[in-house]
Amino acid sequence: MDGTTLEAMRTVLRGPVIGPQDAEYNEARTIYNAMIDRRPAAIVRCRDAGDVIDAVDFIRDHGLELAVRGGGHSGAGLCLVDEGVTVDLSPMRWVRVDPAAEIAQVGGGSVLGDLDHAAHAFGLATPAGIMSTTGVGGLTLGGGHGHLTRKYGLTVDNLLAADVVLADGSFVTVDERNHPDLFWALRGGGGNFGVVTAFTFRLHPVHTVVLGVTVWTLDRLADVLKWYREFLPQAPDDLNGFYAELVVPPGPPFPEEIHGQKMCGVVWCWTGDPDQAEKTLEPVNEPGPPTFHFTAPMPYPTVQSMFDELIPKGLQWYWRGDFFDRITDASIDVHAKYAEGIPTGLSTMHLYPVDGAAHRVRAGDTAWGYRDAVWSGVIGGIDPDPANAETVRQWCVDYWEELHPHSMGGAYVNFIGAGEGADRVKATYRDQYERLAAVKGTYDPRNLFHANQNIEPAR
Repeated sequence: MDGTTLEAMRTVLRGPVIGPQDAEYNEARTIYNAMIDRRPAAIVRCRDAGDVIDAVDFIRDHGLELAVRGGGHSGAGLCLVDEGVTVDLSPMRWVRVDPAAEIAQVGGGSVLGDLDHAAHAFGLATPAGIMSTTGVGGLTLGGGHGHLTRKYGLTVDNLLAADVVLADGSFVTVDERNHPDLFWALRGGGGNFGVVTAFTFRLHPVHTVVLGVTVWTLDRLADVLKWYREFLPQAPDDLNGFYAELVVPPGPPFPEEIHGQKMCGVVWCWTGDPDQAEKTLEPVNEPGPPTFHFTAPMPYPTVQSMFDELIPKGLQWYWRGDFFDRITDASIDVHAKYAEGIPTGLSTMHLYPVDGAAHRVRAGDTAWGYRDAVWSGVIGGIDPDPANAETVRQWCVDYWEELHPHSMGGAYVNFIGAGEGADRVKATYRDQYERLAAVKGTYDPRNLFHANQNIEPAR
């Protein structure tokens, strides 16, 4: 983009247009994953839907590359494109809660902490992620799961409507009655169909939950996974628990004597009667007495933000994921091998439950392609030092390649790593892919929105 084009864009938009010569450029192009180092020709900070419409029209008419940034959490860095334009929604951070109707409208640049805080004042929440810094937009469009999924479903199961700027610059509000094909596609199809400037969510009664953390030494890993695979799917929907392999961080609630040790464990969230939490979790002793077990009642937003300081913006990240309908004995051997080889203090592997209420939505009702999955797995190689970037990436890739044959074949689209390719996207959507391609062909036939896990438009 030459200087004349950049200045022309500035005359069109209300929000700031940041170019490479501007002092704030390097900060503006920085995203959560420091492994991503891309240099857009411009970052457009849109103040409202009108700005988004003008930006999309300008980018399209000038033949420029376009990417969309909500919270900037894309592990694959899909919110930036070299020499193109990032439509940055971060100024559009707002939440409006209707406590009587139990719904929330959320701006496209909001992060989960914005929604959690606003809804919590009324004793309400919706299932979405496990970190308050995650962008609402990217998480929702990919499907979204979190601490409340077994109780209240996926994030997209609670999406009631969305405001969208389309590739031709038009603005639509979509729901079950208006543009139902597009509404279907937005619920899991990623950022392929337009720029979502606002979301409307159903909320549920959630205020104080019980957080639990249970960890065992790695020599118990096989016993823990064999117990966990049977226990959690049969547990009440009020209990969510994601399995993790980790290096115990140096801080509370963990005692000093286990700091820095490689362990396996489960992070629990109980939404039922707080007095019943300990009784529900009594079976944690069945695979062998845990090294550490902790429970405490907490406000839901506190649970949502508990990892924020441990894994802040600016680390080196590489991740890959897969869906699983079972945890096989052979896969447990793979987990044991790579848990022993965790390369850095922040690298980890998680298995997030996606059963319970999420299984009570029919397979074709949303674009989420794996209603029969029981876990959404992710392997994350993470470290603050750029010198370790290749080490954490290789551990992740090796782990994934050995574990993948034990998976269902596809992954939560937000856990697809950089460079995995079109076949992985198709595997993620299974037989939903052709329908998504048809919707793409209707609303974005020239594939303007392709800086994503792309779905090619049907011709």
